[in-house]
Amino acid sequence: MAEFQEVSKQSGLHPKPAGLVLQYGTAGFRTNAKDLDHVMFRMGLLATLRSKKTKATIGVMVTASHNPEEDNGVKLVDPMGEMVTPTWEGYATQLANADQEANVFVGKDTRYMTISDHPYNNILSQAVLDGVSALGGKSKDYGLVTTPQLHYMVCCQNTQGKYGEATVEGYYKKLCQAFIQLTKNASNCTDDQKHLTVDGANGIGALKVREMESHLKKELHISLFNDGSKGKLNHQCGADFVKVQQKAPTGIEMNPGERCCSYDGDADRIIYYYSDSKGQFHLLDGDKIATLISTFLKELLTQAGLDLQIAVVQTAYANGSSTRYLEDTMKVIVRCTKTGVKHLHHAAQEFDIGVYFEANGHGTVLFSKAAQEKIQQLAENTGTDDERKRAALLLQNTVNVINQTVGDAISDMLLIEAILAIKSMTVQQWDAIYSDLPNRQLKVKVSDRRVIDTTDAERRAVSPDGLQEAIDGLVKKYRQARSFVRPSGTEDVVRVYAEAETQESADDLAHEVSLAVYRLAGGVGGEPKPLH
Repeated sequence: MAEFQEVSKQSGLHPKPAGLVLQYGTAGFRTNAKDLDHVMFRMGLLATLRSKKTKATIGVMVTASHNPEEDNGVKLVDPMGEMVTPTWEGYATQLANADQEANVFVGKDTRYMTISDHPYNNILSQAVLDGVSALGGKSKDYGLVTTPQLHYMVCCQNTQGKYGEATVEGYYKKLCQAFIQLTKNASNCTDDQKHLTVDGANGIGALKVREMESHLKKELHISLFNDGSKGKLNHQCGADFVKVQQKAPTGIEMNPGERCCSYDGDADRIIYYYSDSKGQFHLLDGDKIATLISTFLKELLTQAGLDLQIAVVQTAYANGSSTRYLEDTMKVIVRCTKTGVKHLHHAAQEFDIGVYFEANGHGTVLFSKAAQEKIQQLAENTGTDDERKRAALLLQNTVNVINQTVGDAISDMLLIEAILAIKSMTVQQWDAIYSDLPNRQLKVKVSDRRVIDTTDAERRAVSPDGLQEAIDGLVKKYRQARSFVRPSGTEDVVRVYAEAETQESADDLAHEVSLAVYRLAGGVGGEPKPLH
């Protein structure tokens, strides 16, 4: 730690000029000598790190070669006298341009465990703040916020406020104003249609949606359950519980046909559900959410006459019916990626508009900079006809109601509620857009999960030998069937997914594929038993 303090102290003696950006090129750094003091200090640091990394001597040459006399420069020399590697050129550029001050935003959820009557959460977040302080960084403690709210604050700060105001109040204002503008396009919404039952998972989302309510100006009436006043976080409630158990959370009163939704503990996932007149439970997961949103956006793009490429990014776990509906009926591009939000987010960035949701309800919509500019230009163009202008304004407010940084239960909820209101659509009508194929997920214990290797976004197994051929043969026995296997990221199990025309077929296919995995991939314990 003393070394870091010394670096911080010495760095203060070599301040970086405000706004100066330099690039390490073939000849290193070159510019007017008066702007190089901080660069020289930092290249001394980098040369030392490079020497430790290579366990060899590194050279630092202060020269501007053929440049005018008032210029100077610096370049690093690698162990065999060659120029420094391209990777370390990148490090040099980053280090030279790094601001003197480090700035860190910290937030926490409501996950309290007590130690000697002190909230454990406070101790942990204070440890983060202490770490920032130890390296001379500046910090801002936002206290209790949802995970997506902290993502939003960071983005606002680093875009110098272009994305929004980096406060919780600023977050509420931006999202709610956009929501209210969107719902002005809904015709004759009754109080019943404006009503939504929310399960807050006894977490931070409950606290924040309650704070936000006044900003909604009664355009959405929320009945909040599992608000944290009693009950444990995520215990028999929340998005994961509802998704896995396929039933309503404890503590919610569900009336037939009423829209209900559940957040997860830190409010970055959301799923919807309802019960029908016969008391049957119906789940609308991330696939149904992505379909509703992408359909709405595709219609608006057509009305606005905007030639923008929209795509839905899914994983192999997306229900086959949703994929077919999007591709065949809506003519929307569907991209499949490996499981994990980082893969979906990255793929969504490749399109003008990328909609991504995992089946568990984590997702958002990304708009490219060019797409946002085209929408704004159309909305502000005085010569735009009424229908195109209305569509452009709807798109503009849709962009503003969405938290593009990460999946956000509160933001996604507002967007879904606005779409249903604008389209005068009930939750049953939304659910009826397509019917999910019955499916089954199973796990098979193996001695080493690494024997399973996959390709094609985890939809096909390339090892062990014979496994994919066995799966292909089993799938052919059933109608509208598909199945895939993938290794768990955390434990020695292989996850099996199967879907087919009937639940019995999906169950049988999942069991038969599990047996193939057990026999070909080193299963441990007893053979998987049939489900029926």
